[in-house]
Amino acid sequence: MSAPKSGGDPAPHPPKEQLPDISYCITSPPPWPEAVLLGFQHYLVMLGTTVLIPSALVPQMGGGNEEKAKLIQTILFVAGLNTLLQTVFGTRLPAVIGASYTFVPVTISIMLSGRFNDVADPVERFKRIIRATQGALIVASTLQIIIGFSGLWRTVVRFLSPLSAAPLVGLVGYGLYELGFPGVAKCIEIGLPGLIILILISQYMPHIIKGGKHVFARFAVIFSVAIVWLLAFFLTIGGAYNGVGTNTQRSCRTDRSGLISSAPWIRVPWPFQWGAPSFDAGEAFAMMMASFVALVEVCFTHLHRVLVKALISMENAGLLALTKVGSRRVVQISAGFMIFFSVLGKFGAVFASIPSPIIAALYCLFFAYVGAGGLSLLQFCNLNSFRTLFILGFSIFLGLSIPQYFNEHTAIKGYGPVHTGARWFNDMVNVPFSSKAFVGGCVAYLLDTTLHKKDGSIRKDRGKHWWDRFWTFKNDPRTEEFYALPFNLNKYFPSD
Repeated sequence: MSAPKSGGDPAPHPPKEQLPDISYCITSPPPWPEAVLLGFQHYLVMLGTTVLIPSALVPQMGGGNEEKAKLIQTILFVAGLNTLLQTVFGTRLPAVIGASYTFVPVTISIMLSGRFNDVADPVERFKRIIRATQGALIVASTLQIIIGFSGLWRTVVRFLSPLSAAPLVGLVGYGLYELGFPGVAKCIEIGLPGLIILILISQYMPHIIKGGKHVFARFAVIFSVAIVWLLAFFLTIGGAYNGVGTNTQRSCRTDRSGLISSAPWIRVPWPFQWGAPSFDAGEAFAMMMASFVALVEVCFTHLHRVLVKALISMENAGLLALTKVGSRRVVQISAGFMIFFSVLGKFGAVFASIPSPIIAALYCLFFAYVGAGGLSLLQFCNLNSFRTLFILGFSIFLGLSIPQYFNEHTAIKGYGPVHTGARWFNDMVNVPFSSKAFVGGCVAYLLDTTLHKKDGSIRKDRGKHWWDRFWTFKNDPRTEEFYALPFNLNKYFPSD
């Protein structure tokens, strides 16, 4: 039974192909002083994953503060180079290329393999694990190269719709909730004020102070990090954390990271600085699966550019939504900061020593933006359709439930549900099924492309008609911007 129509009925909000109030898009850079500050913000946000992953893994590998500092420098240096290459020669989207948590489980598996148990020297053990990880990553990278250059992935994403993308992008953001408030609570007297101050500056101050909309909204990260970092410094020198537990001191104090004293003044990372990579077939196959999971998460998340023109790595995507600046120049400047501070180790270590609860407070806002961005894709779908509701609800539920089972099993028994004599096979199954975004996205994609697809009304229900104009497979998809590529590189890219 349908409700009667009348002129006074409220009208729903019409779908928007691009979010409103975007100040600067890809090719419209802000003024240089503003661009530099915005680029520095992206650098600060990038420090989160760059510092957290080595800080968690290096001690277990046998390395100390010196090895941790060098690994952080190397990750920053490579991230800066990759970001520049991506923005100049790649798709040229304002995409920040950084470290991924997807590869951590396989790295831990390599670290716990028995072939390193006979190494007595902890530093030598660290080097061997790093070389084994490098070898697995080198082999795994060939998978993405093959998928990319063969055009296979283009065929896969051709069948993607807003309905199948919404659970994936939503779970990419919301699935990282462990990095949010649990990290804030590790030092609540620093993390909670950081979260409150960030919300006040970014959401309330632009409406309270006239003329401060652009200043507070765009530079909220710099303001909030500076204020809370100063608070943490005063608490540290005031003796607030004297005599407390080791974990509390590591999370709260500003002088416990060990990075500033261990980092060299000037150091340029070089290939194979820890020795020649070692290769193991099983570890390579496991890393390939992790690489495929990362490919699904990152590639499908970038497809959300229909709404905001371009999304970047998870935390930087949230920063884009906060600042409403998606300029390529800003991202290139942030890449310059990454390279600069990775070479000048002491200066970079100062910023890398920001207490982790402050970064976790930023994540609470940024990952929420990413998750909400995924849900916003549902504006193109028919939410009055039982098919839509089934695919959406079932994929999100399994995307949360299946990884929960795998993670609980691993936490209780020390290994995943798939536990055979072949460690590489265990990783190939346990790693993807532990990813919320991968499970939810794959379930939604499978159901959306197979369930009642021949019904003529289904195409509009799944929102596919909204994306038709963004898919070009038989014509030349290049824009005027493409023909302006530097160094006449466009001649090396033939049209379809």
